[in-house]
Amino acid sequence: MKNTIAALIAGLFATAAFAQTPAAAPAPKAAAPAVVKAEAKQDKQAAKAEAKETKVEAKADVKEAKADVKADAKVDARAVAKADVKGTKVAAKHTKAKAKHAAKAEAAKDTTVAAVTPAPAK
Repeated sequence: MKNTIAALIAGLFATAAFAQTPAAAPAPKAAAPAVVKAEAKQDKQAAKAEAKETKVEAKADVKEAKADVKADAKVDARAVAKADVKGTKVAAKHTKAKAKHAAKAEAAKDTTVAAVTPAPAK
C-alpha cells in the first residue's frame, strides 16, 4: 500500500509540474519606425486608389442612368406624339363625317321644302 500511495503522490507532483503555464514569451520587438511609416503610406495609397475607383464607377453608373432616362423619355415622347396624331386623325374623321351628315340633312331639307311648296302662280 505504501508503494501505491507513493506512486499516486509522485504522479500528482508530475502532473502539477507539467500543468504549469510556460513562461511568457518575450514581447516582440516594436517594428522599426521606418517600416511602420512605409506600411502606413502603402495603406493610404491603397485607400486613395480604392476611393478613386469607386468614384469612377459611380460616375459611370450616373452616366448610364442618364442615358437610360433620356432613351425612355425619347420613347415616351414618340408614343405620346403618335397617340396625339392618332387622336387628331380620329377627331378629324369624326368632324368630316359630322359635316357630311349635316350637308346631307340640309340637302334633304331643301328638297323636301321645294317639293312641299307650290311654285308661285304667274
